[in-house]
Amino acid sequence: MTQTTSRAIRIDQHGGPEQLKMVTVTVGDPGPGEIRIRHHAVGLNFIDVYQRSGLYPMSLPQQLGMEAAGVVEAVGEGVTHLQLGDRAAYASQPPGSYCELRVMPAKTVCKLPDAIAFETGAAMMLKGLTAQYLLKRTQPQGGLHPGDFVLFHAAAGGVGLIACQWARAMGLRLIGTAGSDRKCALALDNGAEFAINYATEDFLVRVREITGGKGVRAVYDSVGKDTWDKSLDCLAPFGLMASFGNASGPVAPFAPGILGPKGSLYVTRQTLFTHIATRESTQAMADDLFDAVTSGKVKIHIDQRYKLEDVQQAHRDLEARKTTGCTVLTLS
Repeated sequence: MTQTTSRAIRIDQHGGPEQLKMVTVTVGDPGPGEIRIRHHAVGLNFIDVYQRSGLYPMSLPQQLGMEAAGVVEAVGEGVTHLQLGDRAAYASQPPGSYCELRVMPAKTVCKLPDAIAFETGAAMMLKGLTAQYLLKRTQPQGGLHPGDFVLFHAAAGGVGLIACQWARAMGLRLIGTAGSDRKCALALDNGAEFAINYATEDFLVRVREITGGKGVRAVYDSVGKDTWDKSLDCLAPFGLMASFGNASGPVAPFAPGILGPKGSLYVTRQTLFTHIATRESTQAMADDLFDAVTSGKVKIHIDQRYKLEDVQQAHRDLEARKTTGCTVLTLS
């Protein structure tokens, strides 16, 4: 049996960024259905913050991280889609990507095309697959069509910048929101047709102005508590409110009866891991993402890089909304 050591980031209790500790762990051989992968870069995501803080409680101690790219070092019994030496990337449960080396389930690990760099692969899997399922799989009644308006909150974030570009490629008229003029400009540069600074403007009023009072077909919201109520009022009749995050805190309980008078609205709470529950669905979504990136329809913006040992500062900056685009942790 092969055993080696790896640096890894672990939490022993829920709390602030100070709970992120560097430890040394022992890594063995993969079992059936598993691989061992040596990371070249690791992605940073808001779900990592939710898990660290306890908003999404986990058993402890816990190694964090949901996304990375690297090279397959060993393949367990029954794994046929990956081989020793393959370049690979993933967004996957269980957590554990904040490390140099790990053994993990192979099901949601995909071969990374040679045209996509390791850092890009690490930055794009969770966020890119999220944008894919939102725009392609989470649609209002009758689907989305060229010319339809959609509202995307946090449009200058990692998911948002990918969604802006992908929506433009689909012919959608994306209205993005962000918390500063600089972030609004970034969203516009990446395909948003309109951008609203919700720190200085009432986004509901602006959405109604932009759409001539008709509202949008869908709202994609990872902000949560601060944007929920007005987002519902931005929707056209039979519109879809798609929640996929809680950056400002969880949405308060609400009475479903309000959805009727607001236009017979649909509400859904989505998570990536339902969509990538099978090898087949994971690969189909990844293929769509890889095509969007290699064709140039979508460019992955890596705007921040931190060393693995600086992960506490990375979390502080992410929570303070100081980041744009994607963030990676480097291992050199």
